[in-house]
Amino acid sequence: MSATPETRGNARRHSRAPALFSYGFRPFFFFGSIYAGLVILVWIPAFYGYIELNSVLSPLDWHIHELLYGYLAAAVAGFLLTAVPNWTGRLPLRGWPLFGLTALWVAGRLAITWSQLLGLPAAALIDLSFLLVLAAVIAREIVAGRNFRNLRVLVIVMLFASGNGIFLFEVSRQGAADYGIRIGVAAVLILVTLIGGRIIPSFTRNWLARQKSGRMPEPFGRFDAIVILLSGLALISWIALPMHSVTSLLFLLAGILQTLRIARWAGDRTIRDRLVFILHVGYVFVPVGFLLNGLAGFGFVSISVGVHAWTAGAFAIMTLAVMSRASLGHSGRPLQASVLTQVIYGFAFTAAVARIGYGLFDSELLLFAAAGLWVLAFWGFSALYSKVFWLARL
Repeated sequence: MSATPETRGNARRHSRAPALFSYGFRPFFFFGSIYAGLVILVWIPAFYGYIELNSVLSPLDWHIHELLYGYLAAAVAGFLLTAVPNWTGRLPLRGWPLFGLTALWVAGRLAITWSQLLGLPAAALIDLSFLLVLAAVIAREIVAGRNFRNLRVLVIVMLFASGNGIFLFEVSRQGAADYGIRIGVAAVLILVTLIGGRIIPSFTRNWLARQKSGRMPEPFGRFDAIVILLSGLALISWIALPMHSVTSLLFLLAGILQTLRIARWAGDRTIRDRLVFILHVGYVFVPVGFLLNGLAGFGFVSISVGVHAWTAGAFAIMTLAVMSRASLGHSGRPLQASVLTQVIYGFAFTAAVARIGYGLFDSELLLFAAAGLWVLAFWGFSALYSKVFWLARL
């Protein structure tokens, strides 16, 4: 039986679950943001040989895996466990089931980091189980709520999970990951283009409607579907043939179309609403990443530049933007970006620019600046929003 907003609110008020485990966004956004900063704080000295990890993965692969399949997996889980109840009208996962899913994510992080002691097969089994259980939970809710049009999200989650499995299999066989990295990045990028293309124009329209005049964003339509399809083809080509000229040409075309797509969303008119404007800023790194990866295929820039435009730029900024907005909205707080929230956004944006700059100019100063600003952004978020996560408010 579907629940109305009133019954969902009553259920939350009468639930014995602690506030932290009353809604999916709370534990995953809180612990995920802490872990995002911790990974970078550990990786820099590990990369330079000052500390030694107890992981089977190399410091570089550990860094990639734990941000991609660790932090981003938590961010995706927090978003979907919050969005799916809105899509289906069913009650959210909470209490002991939510605690168990969170504990499974934590166990995966510990297992991968200490995989020299545990063994990679056992560590991989623990880590992979999180995304598989998450997919099962989402599938159950979508099917029970008869919200079949959102099954496409489940397909992306399963693609993401398969990327994690391939990543760990490659490490076990050849000592380093290759396809597993590209599959994971591609899965998250498609999710960003799909969900971003829905929420960014929608939130923009809602805010601009209150201004009562001026240009409005174009709604999701055939053009968006074409852009997503072409972007998906470019990413499939990248997974299979990362440096082929056809892949580079597809990247450049996708970058141009993604630029036209975001230009249709009237983002320049939202600068006074920082919660909306930051979504546009984060999405800008999607076409930038496509264009830079296209140029990388022809030798104009290094391969990592375009990938970090997506990961350090689009993924980091978009997740912070969505996490802050969802946390405020679903805890009954005003949808306003405080000064400190805007500072966090500024840290994340500057970190992304510095990380791209490091790939272009090979300056260690830019790398350290990017790392420090990244930690400030994510730990700043976890500290600033800790009351939202730990204290109930409807």
